[in-house]
Amino acid sequence: MTDLVCGLMGFLSLTGRAGDRVEEVAAGMRCARHRGPDDAGTWNDDDVVFGFNRLSIIDIAHSHQPLRWGPPESPDRYALVFNGEIYNYLELREELAAEFGARFRTEGDGEAIVAGFHHWGKAAVSRLRGMFAFLIWDTELRVLFGARDPFGIKPLFTAVTPDGIAFSSEEKGLRELTGAAVVDEAALQHYLVLQYVPEPATMDVAIRRLESGTHFTLRPAPGAAVHPERYFHPTFVPSRVTGESERNALYRRIADVLDDSVKAHMRADVTVGSFLSGGIDSTAIAALAKRYNPDLLTFTTGFDREGFSEIDVAAESAAAIGVRHVVRKVSEAELTGALPLIVWYLDEPVADPALVPLYFVANEARKHVKVVLSGEGADELFGGYNIYREPASLAPMTRLPHQLRKGLAAVGRALPQGFRGKDMLRRGAIDLEQRYYGNARIFREEQLPGVLLTYSPDRSFRDVTDPIYARSLGSDPISRMQHVDLFTWLRGDILVKADKMTMANSLELRVPFLDPRVFDVARTVPPEHRVQGVATKVALRKAMELIVPPHVLNRKKLGFPVPIRHYLKEGSYDWARNIITSAQTEQYIDAAAVVKLLDDHRAGVADYSRPIWTVIVFQLWHEIFVTGSIKPEIPEPVYPVFL
Repeated sequence: MTDLVCGLMGFLSLTGRAGDRVEEVAAGMRCARHRGPDDAGTWNDDDVVFGFNRLSIIDIAHSHQPLRWGPPESPDRYALVFNGEIYNYLELREELAAEFGARFRTEGDGEAIVAGFHHWGKAAVSRLRGMFAFLIWDTELRVLFGARDPFGIKPLFTAVTPDGIAFSSEEKGLRELTGAAVVDEAALQHYLVLQYVPEPATMDVAIRRLESGTHFTLRPAPGAAVHPERYFHPTFVPSRVTGESERNALYRRIADVLDDSVKAHMRADVTVGSFLSGGIDSTAIAALAKRYNPDLLTFTTGFDREGFSEIDVAAESAAAIGVRHVVRKVSEAELTGALPLIVWYLDEPVADPALVPLYFVANEARKHVKVVLSGEGADELFGGYNIYREPASLAPMTRLPHQLRKGLAAVGRALPQGFRGKDMLRRGAIDLEQRYYGNARIFREEQLPGVLLTYSPDRSFRDVTDPIYARSLGSDPISRMQHVDLFTWLRGDILVKADKMTMANSLELRVPFLDPRVFDVARTVPPEHRVQGVATKVALRKAMELIVPPHVLNRKKLGFPVPIRHYLKEGSYDWARNIITSAQTEQYIDAAAVVKLLDDHRAGVADYSRPIWTVIVFQLWHEIFVTGSIKPEIPEPVYPVFL
């Protein structure tokens, strides 16, 4: 397999002068060198410039990018830049050779993509099992084809310039063409509610994302624009499972498909490790990976504060499944000190505090391995979030007549802030589409006018979620919530932090749960086998009973918890106050209102740590990418090529 989990950049000229943009593309690639520090290359003709940063894993003497391929009669017809991994590339190469006589010059997966496109057209994308974002230029038909993987594991950003359309794995590379970032006010409002900017927008008005599960075809003509076409339509279609034999058959299907996915994700000629927290997801992945690498290394992180570390549980799990284990503790000073650099790597404000320990554990892992597995996606596919229990807990209210529900909501509004049950009364009085918009709910809509100076009542999170809900009409509430999370929380937060924090450390991260074959099984799990009472991921836990140690099997989900609630009251108060008051964001953020939140938080009025953190991350992003007043020192990638 080639090592194409790296960074790409491309420019399609609409004037036939692509050569004029070679230097900007090269500069953009240098901004993202951490994604692929081992090799770099560019290629261009009159219409296209392609650039690539490579993280070398195998086939180092070949498979360089931009990659050229074509049929025997036109061996260099196509040019490809590809960020990702195709886990079924060997099977695809065999099929293409047997059916069409396709020939290959390398041992890599890149040629499987371009040969598949040549013979199957855009339908080839649906045959790919992996994570990917790629561009293919057809030098004969003068057509650009691009695609992104079904779940959005790998990013692809795009920007329109006066003379063309640019693409990149990193936003900062595109700013070599678009200039300093300009805040998208609608994106900022969504961010303060959701803690991330939902696709296809970014915080920069000039840059957009190609949505997950889509592809596009583009010709270099005046007025050309990217019009994505969706090829992946994830829906949950629960099957009917009755009786012990059918339940056991379901558990076997889950265990078998997950084992098959982990086996495929272990394909590599370099050392593959695994992240390991204290929960079932990463423990299941590590335990299965141990079958295919007896010398598996696992990695975890935590803080020296009670309740904010899973180090002991992870170490117990590592011992139980028989793997070697590496621990990286993070201090409060490291957390605050690294945040500007982390935001630089992010490109985009994402206010998930778990970014920080993830950055540090990835940094530690890269000293030992070049590839890690992780458990992202299990919660969205198998029903793992505690909020998925809400339809059952609110059922006594949601079944009441509308007027009675309104009366209960009025009672809730009259209760004092912090009163137990106040929020449940509010949420039980409103419909699912109005109350659920993802796992992170930072500022409620009614709280925004006091903080966001550009607030508009004409904008709402429902602008994002209503079209998604419309595609799941008739489904049960849990399925609808999971469906929303696939298109919002998963690709806006979970996968962004996974990609950016590992790539910041030139580390490849693979996510076996987010495999089309795993999803094909997960989508059939009945709601009652996802959530039962207080239990979540019921079917997955049953399927993993013989694989995951008992102390983890039914343990509450924590992930990598971060003690910002305590830090902002204590040692990090002055740090936070300085950022809030000194940032040049006065046209967007009422700094005095945020300082009051910080002071009330320290005084114990309420826990405002997440809203405060969300504002701080935006302000750091603004000072880095808009004003340029903060310039993090970017470390040079120094990791060895071979591991």
